[in-house]
Amino acid sequence: MRLRDAIQAFGEHLRHEVRASPATTRAYLADLDGFHAWLVERTGDEPDLEALHVANVRAYLGTLYASRTSTTLARKLSALRTFGEFLRQRGWTPENELQLLATPRRRHRLPVALPVEDVTGMIEAPGPDDPLRLRDRAILEVLYGAGLRVSECANLDLDDLVETQGHLHVRVIGGKGGKDRLVPLGRAAARALQAYRERRGTLLRPHSPPRALFLGNRGGRIGVRAIRTLVSNRSLETGARARISPHGLRHSFATHLLDSGADLRTIQSMLGHASLSTTQRYTHLSLGQLVDVYERAHPRAARSPEASSEAGPRTAPRARPNRR
Repeated sequence: MRLRDAIQAFGEHLRHEVRASPATTRAYLADLDGFHAWLVERTGDEPDLEALHVANVRAYLGTLYASRTSTTLARKLSALRTFGEFLRQRGWTPENELQLLATPRRRHRLPVALPVEDVTGMIEAPGPDDPLRLRDRAILEVLYGAGLRVSECANLDLDDLVETQGHLHVRVIGGKGGKDRLVPLGRAAARALQAYRERRGTLLRPHSPPRALFLGNRGGRIGVRAIRTLVSNRSLETGARARISPHGLRHSFATHLLDSGADLRTIQSMLGHASLSTTQRYTHLSLGQLVDVYERAHPRAARSPEASSEAGPRTAPRARPNRR
């Protein structure tokens, strides 16, 4: 059996049997296509399933080592392993020998979280009072105020707003392993949504999806890419300390809650994390503030004037969230 035909069958398996999200399916198939293209270039022939073995996969990942991060290499190996297991379960190969390959060690990077004042500046940046600007304000308020993933924000419908209880119904997109959840909707986000909904009708077109909450410039449901562009450009325009993505606002949401005393279980529930270990990453983000509080409060922690002058002024701790 040709490798190309098996990859196509794996794609159908992901879409119709696993019901993976479109993004997950595209990522898996892109990684497998990359391996297939490398084999074709290397051999000059269309490979069959016998080409999927440890030596070839190790050689392929080796060619990427200098130009890819360990996280990317681990993802590609994971895709190939999953594909190998699919072939074994279908009886197309006797075993999945790719399980023998060790996963590249990942470098754990802390997520970027902006200070409260930078997020406030992004959301409250002045601009024209038109429907698109009101929509952008509402999107930023919801991303930060509810800690949504960008795909969850793009897929919000009008009936996901539980206005009588001040909550937002978040539908989990396939592949995240969590459950649908209700998250509180802060007053600022609720006001921004109300202002946008009063003008949303001017964005409607004959082809507009009637239930979609956030509409794009041409009347369709707004896309993930458009939201990413909005957040990235707004952080640059307002002089934020880092140019961030929508996930950066999600990290900021969690970090600011933690700084204000929220417990990890509560944050886990609002973020929709399946595992508490994922949420625990945010404890590291607040370590700098913890040191600042300790040095200001503990009588034996005060540094000498000489040490202070040599070290220079410490960065002021972030303000506690007061917008909700």
